Amino acid sequence: MINKLLKISKSTTIITMSLLIIIMVSATITEKTYGTSFVNQYFYSNPLFIALWFVAAASGIIYILQRKLHRRIITLCMHASFIIILAGALITHTSGLQGSIHLRMDENPRQSFKTTDETEHELPFCISLKEFRTEYYSGTTTPMDYVSTISIHDGSDTEGTVSMNRIFKHKGYRFYQSGYDADGKGSTLYVSHDPIGIAVTYTGYLLLFLSMILFFFEKKSAFKKRISAVFILLIIPFASLFAENKLPPTLPAGTAEIFGNIRVNYNGRIAPLQTLAIDFTKKIYGEKSYEDLSAEQVLTGCFFYYDYWKEEPFIRIKSKYVQKVLGVESKYAKLTDFIGTDGFKIDNKLKTEKDRKRIRELEEAAEKFSLISSLCTGNLLKIYPVFDNEKGAYTWYSIPDNLPSDIERDKWLFIRYSMNYIAEKVAMKDFDGTEKLTDKIIKFQEKEAGNSLPSDTEFKAERIYNSFANLKLLAMFCLTIGIFGYIFQIYNVVKGKRKRKSGTNRCLFILLFPTLGYVFGIIALRWIISGHIPVSNGFETMLIMSVVSILFSIIFYRRMNNSVSVGYMISGLALLVAMMGDSNPAITPLMPVLSSPLLSIHVMSIMISYSLFAIMMLNGISAEILHRSGNRSNEVCNLENNSRIILYPAVFLLVFGIFIGAIWANVSWGRYWGWDPKEVWALITMLIYSSALHTESIRFFKSPMFFHRFCILAFISVLITYFGVNFILGGMHSYA
Repeated sequence: MINKLLKISKSTTIITMSLLIIIMVSATITEKTYGTSFVNQYFYSNPLFIALWFVAAASGIIYILQRKLHRRIITLCMHASFIIILAGALITHTSGLQGSIHLRMDENPRQSFKTTDETEHELPFCISLKEFRTEYYSGTTTPMDYVSTISIHDGSDTEGTVSMNRIFKHKGYRFYQSGYDADGKGSTLYVSHDPIGIAVTYTGYLLLFLSMILFFFEKKSAFKKRISAVFILLIIPFASLFAENKLPPTLPAGTAEIFGNIRVNYNGRIAPLQTLAIDFTKKIYGEKSYEDLSAEQVLTGCFFYYDYWKEEPFIRIKSKYVQKVLGVESKYAKLTDFIGTDGFKIDNKLKTEKDRKRIRELEEAAEKFSLISSLCTGNLLKIYPVFDNEKGAYTWYSIPDNLPSDIERDKWLFIRYSMNYIAEKVAMKDFDGTEKLTDKIIKFQEKEAGNSLPSDTEFKAERIYNSFANLKLLAMFCLTIGIFGYIFQIYNVVKGKRKRKSGTNRCLFILLFPTLGYVFGIIALRWIISGHIPVSNGFETMLIMSVVSILFSIIFYRRMNNSVSVGYMISGLALLVAMMGDSNPAITPLMPVLSSPLLSIHVMSIMISYSLFAIMMLNGISAEILHRSGNRSNEVCNLENNSRIILYPAVFLLVFGIFIGAIWANVSWGRYWGWDPKEVWALITMLIYSSALHTESIRFFKSPMFFHRFCILAFISVLITYFGVNFILGGMHSYA
């Protein structure tokens, strides 16, 4: 009877969890077509979906009790924590209140807020807005934080501050900064009242984190039986060379380099003009340089020698359709190719074109034309800082911008004519004079903007980064070594050759260290330049993944024969993905909501887990090749053992990353789970890989080849979570 009940509860748990995964997969696909509101109503808020979670939890509890897991207290606590987290979510769903309140500085206190279902809920106190202000990154008009100073009226007046990542709490109500009025005199606050649900959920998080750590010390854990030393994984800090075509004129390389030292307001921050020049050249031509000319020479050439550069075919046009529209026969067009007898050729086509893909291609080409035009008119070069008393920050002006009416005359004259003087020196080929006048602009910036400019360390770091960061050769090197090394090692094992590490393998292992140093150097420079841990976009997270994969290759060198080739392969793939789009995302100040240390922990934990899953997938491919080549059971079992060792920290780091992200979301905007496609697929990935931890319950996983094939197929969920969401499904977590 007991065995029958055990089978029923186990089967019920497995079936309900499988159904939940299927529903969540369907929801993310449906959301792409029908929108977020539709899936929230018909999927995530559906009583059947909620009931399935309840059934899964109930059957899981019964199964845990029948298995007598109370004898293994740490394992019991780990499973109990998920039950507590689900209970907290249910309490939040049934009794929690969420909504918003709009306050104005010139209005009377309010005592109610509008909930998400559009009903008014009365507060046990009154609230008013005393002041709203926007804080800016030094020297720019890029918002760093939005701050509301509020007053609570409930007998004795209390004053509090609400800003991004800073909550104000009063009598169980939590207020989050959500929005503001255009005139700066009003603020919208997100309101949440869920003291019990949050307390229960956070209790579950705490119990989960503690039990995951203690699990590695549990005597009877499957991980302990295989290897105990791998606990260290959890504390790891997270054009032709001989071309004869004549190039259009530009500044000498040295003069152009000095010109690149001018500061410019670009992408919401103050950067060397060199950075703008590199991004400009990559955007227009597709590379960091053009022929033998540096990016600074390309930019200054277009600016000072426009009549020559407008006839230069250096504008990359990938679309055959756009090439036909412009009337060019190669993938490079001239600026003059964009203009026909009827005006701007692309505008005329956009008026009649219906195909979305062609419209996008036309708009991409038009953007390049617009960028060059913006440079040639001077609008792109916002290089003159003037303090704005009203905003309390510096506004950076370009040459043709309208200057403030109260600006001092000598400053007005300098801004209006300094670049004209440089153009005259360039025309006379007086490059010494050009450099002296350039230096005067730099001194003007230092005098006017002062401490709001980036420090010398940040400025030098960015100059080094611009010259240093070139991932193309490194990505190709890592991929080539990784793929050929991987194939060669599999071939040796299939042929029964010795496993002893060869001299070549040792050399490649040693080369991992400078490779690690190079990529880590890029990360460190971006950290110095941006002022935050570089984990805010797809490019940076791929750099982190590259570093992590190399670190694990070094750690597993003595244990895994293929660790070196696997490390190179994953690192190379990560670097290749970082290069997608032919350019690196610009370094920009963080959005206010992203300025939290929890974000860095969240991203690092998940990227490390993805790297470990990738290693398991490659081990699975190796095992499949060995299995099909004949009786290689020993090698297959060794690969299985290595992957099972990796599985535990990989799953735990993913779980840790997901729930740290949930805490960050709750601190930032008042909800720890929003059923965003990225969140949902991370949860799906966690559930899929967690199933492999339960070998006693799902006995298929005891088969080495079943486990290896599972690791190969399960990695599809990782690819969808990162790439599928980013480039197909979308959502607020997708990287631009």
